[in-house]
Amino acid sequence: MQKKKIPDHDILLGGFPCQPFSIAGVSKKNALGRVHGFLDETQGTLFFDVARIIKYKKPAAFLLENVKNLVSHDKGKTFKVITETLKELGYSVHYKVLDGKYFVPQHRERIIIVGFRNQIFKGKETFTFPKMSETKFAIKDILETNVDKKYTLSAHLWNYLQEYAKKHKEKGNGFGFGLTDLNGISRTMSARYYKDGAEILIPQNGKSPRRLTPRECARLQGFPDNFIIPVSDTQAYKQFGNSVVTPLIQAVGKNIVKEILKLNGKHSNQSHILSTTI
Repeated sequence: MQKKKIPDHDILLGGFPCQPFSIAGVSKKNALGRVHGFLDETQGTLFFDVARIIKYKKPAAFLLENVKNLVSHDKGKTFKVITETLKELGYSVHYKVLDGKYFVPQHRERIIIVGFRNQIFKGKETFTFPKMSETKFAIKDILETNVDKKYTLSAHLWNYLQEYAKKHKEKGNGFGFGLTDLNGISRTMSARYYKDGAEILIPQNGKSPRRLTPRECARLQGFPDNFIIPVSDTQAYKQFGNSVVTPLIQAVGKNIVKEILKLNGKHSNQSHILSTTI
């Protein structure tokens, strides 16, 4: 992405690859003898591309999102590099781990990093993260009524997942499938959901459980039903697995916009938002 081609904007929304920092990603790379974090040259260093955009365009504010494990990765050193880099670019930094379960029936913890340009806000912004309500969600509320039988696991795959979980349970770890309580919330959906749907399985009477449909995955991330899914099931699973919980991000975004509107007439009359998922 050439920085000169990026339009001017007041708010930058960004996400950089989470695999180098996620619990699953780190475990997998350790098992394969591969590096992770910033040492992962293909993904981990892409944060600095976000920083490069911020340095060049100098937006009034930014919102960055990543996995919860980013905070503790490498004993906190990785996150310190990120926050110090953003501060050196001239921004005050606010961050908090927020859980999507307060907006959708999914346990999905993510670190949200918000920054305000000191030259504009003078470090006096009154930004706060949205308060989490006690609203209870249930996975049954996002399920479709008529689901194609192709989403039901084959007897072979279901048996494999049960044996896989049994083997790892005997070893004392928690790897295995997630048979979801329809009155509760699901595990975190990942981009690997297309493979077997193991982390979020829907129980069915008298037959093997099924995976979520792409539309149900969209609902699980807070997308409205008029959101068009123009891609294959496999691509949809990957994209929704990599997505954010949209109403959570909207709630944070509203609080950022409030701060900018307080400066109306001092900075700009209209907020232009650039979203990037490098």
